[in-house]
Amino acid sequence: MGRQSKWEYFRAIYERYRKASREMKHQILDEFCRVCDYNRKYAIRKLKGPAPEDRPQGRRRPRRLVYGPQVVSLLREVWEAAGYPWSVRLQAMVPLWMPWMRKRFRLTARIEQQLLAISPRQIDRRLAAHKRKHKRRLYGRTKPGTLLKHHIPIRTQAWDVQQPGFVEVDLVSHSGSSEQGEYAHSLNVTDIHSGWVETRAVLGKGQTGVREALDEISSALPFPLRGLDSDNGSEFINHHLWGYCQERQIQFTRGRPYKKDDNAHIEQKNWTHVRKLLGWARYDTEAAVAAINDLYRQEWSWMMNLYQPSVKLLRKVRVGSRLRRHYDWPQTPLDRLRACPSVNQERLQALEQLRERLDPFELSRRIDRKVERIEKLASRRYGRSAEQEEEGRRNRRGAPVDAADPAPRDRAAPTGIRRRRSSVTFSMTRRSALRLPSDMLIWLDRRLTPPNRISRLRGGHYGGSVAAVRRDPRRRCPAASSTSGG
Repeated sequence: MGRQSKWEYFRAIYERYRKASREMKHQILDEFCRVCDYNRKYAIRKLKGPAPEDRPQGRRRPRRLVYGPQVVSLLREVWEAAGYPWSVRLQAMVPLWMPWMRKRFRLTARIEQQLLAISPRQIDRRLAAHKRKHKRRLYGRTKPGTLLKHHIPIRTQAWDVQQPGFVEVDLVSHSGSSEQGEYAHSLNVTDIHSGWVETRAVLGKGQTGVREALDEISSALPFPLRGLDSDNGSEFINHHLWGYCQERQIQFTRGRPYKKDDNAHIEQKNWTHVRKLLGWARYDTEAAVAAINDLYRQEWSWMMNLYQPSVKLLRKVRVGSRLRRHYDWPQTPLDRLRACPSVNQERLQALEQLRERLDPFELSRRIDRKVERIEKLASRRYGRSAEQEEEGRRNRRGAPVDAADPAPRDRAAPTGIRRRRSSVTFSMTRRSALRLPSDMLIWLDRRLTPPNRISRLRGGHYGGSVAAVRRDPRRRCPAASSTSGG
């Protein structure tokens, strides 16, 4: 019986079943199961369910595939070159990168139209198979500053500025797995209004070095510095930075202690602009700091400020128990600065000409090459060895471990690294100590235990002498024989 015939038969017996008596319902149900070859429980649910419609519900046809594999591969190229942005930012990035996509790839008019028309949700679906999430735990290295706290006010309200120049600042440590000695930090500065980010590396957290790096960042910004907000670390709460802000008439505020939400903008940039780029390796040499600054001043600043759109939170609306956030359309920091009259127009024109001249795909390759050179300068003194880093990188990519090296944890540790014991625990080590009856303990005390070891028998536990009894059956007592089953 076909689908249409089953549906017609179901419509014919539905009303008759609802009005029939109990015995009659049994007969109708038996007939319905026999004719349509239905399971009895399924047939009961259909007959007790809603009335059948005038037309049978056909099987829903799947949607036709609109975006083919070529569109997905092009999106993946942009997604990887841009540092894996989320779908809303990636959608706004495609029109900006389209001139260089035309030069690098053979784009037809239809593919170009599809790239410009694809929605963020569809981007999430099509790139879901390529996304990988890495979870790492972040440890802060900030020590609270106790000086000048009564001079620097606490900012208790959210930033609501309409002009650039009010920034949040923070330090990101590159100490590896140990905070011993002196190591590099990344001084991260983000503008609240435009999202412009500038970063510099300093060796140590000295007050003078932080102030000099902040002075260099201030000269590199395309707008004057008007306000500075930091946490309560001693690298910021000091006389050097306080005098620097007073001399240049910069508003200096700080967040509440142990409240990272007060500096939410810079905490986000610490991940997107520093950790995703350099990771958690240790850098403690002048050469590493110089290489990192060379990347921060040029390619990385150009990529993140000229080619990477970002969103801004407009408002929050509470709907019942949920909080709905509304964001504006993604724009690059340079595009946001173009709408500000207080920005130096000559600097803006120079930045726009630079964006037209640079190729973002080539810029991404230059960043990768510099990052590889920086990784070679990482210190292995307090971190993992190069072989262990490569092994972890292969495992994260899902590549199999070399069969010739089935136990990579047994490699010889480099000099200066203390070897850790394996975390493998065998089931036999989880067994409790052997507990013996009291009469057997008395016998063991008299026959086997020397006088100087009697005090070691505690709580009915015994160690080596039990093994001696098992090795020599002639020394077993009757209690032991009866306990062991004869």
